[in-house]
Amino acid sequence: METLLLDGETLTLEQVRAVATGAARAALAPAARERVRRSRALVDARLEDGEAHYGINTGFGTLAEVRIPRADLERLQRNLVLSHAAGVGAPLPLAEARALVLLRANVLAKGVSGIRERTLDLLLAMLERGVVPVVPERGSVGASGDLAPLAHLALVLIGDGEAFLAPPGAAGAPERLPGGEALRRAGLEPVVLQPKEGLALVNGTQAMAAVGTLALLRAERLAALADLAGAMTLEGLLGSHRPFAPEIQAARGQPGQIAAAAHLRALLAGSELNASHQGPGCHKVQDPYSLRCMPQVHGAARDGIGFCRGVLAREVNAATDNPLVFPDTGEIVSGGNFHGQPVALALDVLAVAASHLAAISERRVEQLVNPSLSGLPPFLAPQHGLNSGFMIAQVTSAALVSENKVLCHPASVDSIPSSAGREDHVSMGMTAALKARQVVENVRTCLAIELLVAAQALDLRAPLRPAQRVAEAHARLRERVPHLSEDRALHRDIEAVSRLVDEGALEL
Repeated sequence: METLLLDGETLTLEQVRAVATGAARAALAPAARERVRRSRALVDARLEDGEAHYGINTGFGTLAEVRIPRADLERLQRNLVLSHAAGVGAPLPLAEARALVLLRANVLAKGVSGIRERTLDLLLAMLERGVVPVVPERGSVGASGDLAPLAHLALVLIGDGEAFLAPPGAAGAPERLPGGEALRRAGLEPVVLQPKEGLALVNGTQAMAAVGTLALLRAERLAALADLAGAMTLEGLLGSHRPFAPEIQAARGQPGQIAAAAHLRALLAGSELNASHQGPGCHKVQDPYSLRCMPQVHGAARDGIGFCRGVLAREVNAATDNPLVFPDTGEIVSGGNFHGQPVALALDVLAVAASHLAAISERRVEQLVNPSLSGLPPFLAPQHGLNSGFMIAQVTSAALVSENKVLCHPASVDSIPSSAGREDHVSMGMTAALKARQVVENVRTCLAIELLVAAQALDLRAPLRPAQRVAEAHARLRERVPHLSEDRALHRDIEAVSRLVDEGALEL
């Protein structure tokens, strides 16, 4: 298994996914360890200078002016974690929770947080031994970052809260345990937080970034799969390949459009179906937009997803604490890097961009099942009337597309003041992340429905063969889902194709 050395500077989004899914492990880079030591030494020095330092010997938020006696500083940090662990709702899935732990460790590895080595080492040991904090997914407004989710992570470090015990490679479902018991079973001991450490653990954007990163990576794969689904439908509907010509794309110059058209041309190369309806006898002048404008719509989605990638690629290596500790200058400075606005906006863009992949897919499904548009049997059903075929598959896709329209209302335009008005503008970044995650999930199902229905259309065009890569995808799908010769429960077929999508089996 690959070991990633965390330094707070070079973590990639693909590496986040690898650790989140248990395909890689993480350790602290030696240079980062030295920076952590220096940062901690500065915090310890400031404890002796008699001055007030936010979050070290003062209260938090609106209580920043309250000076805390030296004897209460350990209790101050523990109370911060306990009081901020106010999350509600379902726990983050294991992969997202592991990504959260990794991202928080990577931020601490930058050496500007004032954490102790021992505390950071415990965080990484939890990843290594499969102690995954139970983190409720709701309760963050993205103000001082994701306070509630990160506090639930920190609870386990102090032997409180709950954790799933899911050692890498272990069979069976993870066990949900009290945090202290999970640590004990993994051979680990909790820490007693020292001054600044509670604040270093709960300040930051890592929950929204963790959920958002995994959603983004999934959306990138679905953007390519949308081209395949569209190519299969185009072949089943005897659509034209000409709108994908490179000179058309170059005349506009949009990079996503150019990439999508190139992918479509590669997928459609060498099609017998296309050759069968070209020439003077072809009755079509132009295809509907859902076919003809695939490069424009899929390409715009690619560009929006690409914008989100850029923001998240920077954020996973960003210092999002407050205050920040700078050993080189000897300063501890309060600022606002915890504010989630860049991530919230990017995740709203991700949701909107991805939603169009589903919206245009559903319109292509309508083209397939509507006999007045397809020239094929109604709903692609054998003995239609007796059989309803894929009538309700299109309805399911329409339901998900409609849900996406609601979910795509931007979270990042909202703000609700908190902390007695001190946190008077907030990002709603975690809300944006959760919405984007659900939109991407819906997109995956809509594309699975299109692939399923398009495969039936290709069956009906036999013996003419589609393009080679389309035929290969069709064959892989048919290994799991047989041709629909009479009505059956379609939810099983949709689930089977959805699993193929998740496995990457249709990526060509």
